[in-house]
Amino acid sequence: MKNIKSKKTNVNPIKIFGTTNGINIVESPIKAKILSILEEEDRSGAEIVKLTGKSKATISAHMHDLVEMGIVNSKPNPADGRSKLFYIKSKSIGDFSRENEFKKEMDTYITENVVYSSDPFEFFRFIFRTIRVALMEEGFNIDPILHNAGIKVGLAYYNKLQNEEIEIMIDNIAHFWKENKLGNIKVEKLEPLTLRAYDCFECEDLPKIGKSACAFDSGILEALFSTHYSEKVDVKEIKCFAKGDDYCCFTVNKNLKY
Repeated sequence: MKNIKSKKTNVNPIKIFGTTNGINIVESPIKAKILSILEEEDRSGAEIVKLTGKSKATISAHMHDLVEMGIVNSKPNPADGRSKLFYIKSKSIGDFSRENEFKKEMDTYITENVVYSSDPFEFFRFIFRTIRVALMEEGFNIDPILHNAGIKVGLAYYNKLQNEEIEIMIDNIAHFWKENKLGNIKVEKLEPLTLRAYDCFECEDLPKIGKSACAFDSGILEALFSTHYSEKVDVKEIKCFAKGDDYCCFTVNKNLKY
């Protein structure tokens, strides 16, 4: 079996998924842990048992529930014909944690960034931030919604930005970013494609939450490059202002089926 690693968190948030049968809210800590594991990558039952530290019978019961809820499905394991891989088949809407990730900063945030702004664009920019910070303070993570919205924007603008030459397409994307005041895109390297974003609209003024926060930007880039390469790409934000970095940085990896 391959080496198994998973992100460690102290709190398993309530997960919210949209399925063909409607909205499903997952409050069980064990189910939330399983879904967090599957959000990272597809896993076999044995891997889920090892990562959760629960018994095979317990995990089997929870997996059965998640399949019945329409959130999880399974497929044959190409590495082992005797087992199957579980994966999330429904759309993640967000999650809710009862523990705030940072202290309340709303009053200072509004005073410094909204009240003294005279630029209409800056006003709406900071209103967007204020709404997001308010949700974050209440424990709501809407990154999946922002990511899906970014994908829709990327698909809508692809024909305007696309070019057979990847360097020209990147230049078009950089111009689009700057023209719409999303930030300034710079190429760090082409293999794997790594893009830096300075003056990031999405996260530059957010509180330092210790994790990447540019789900909307990631969605745009995912849609643009997936369509360009005619295969599913994986966009990872490896640096972010919200993590305390000096700029945001995205890697584009062609490692998934389209």
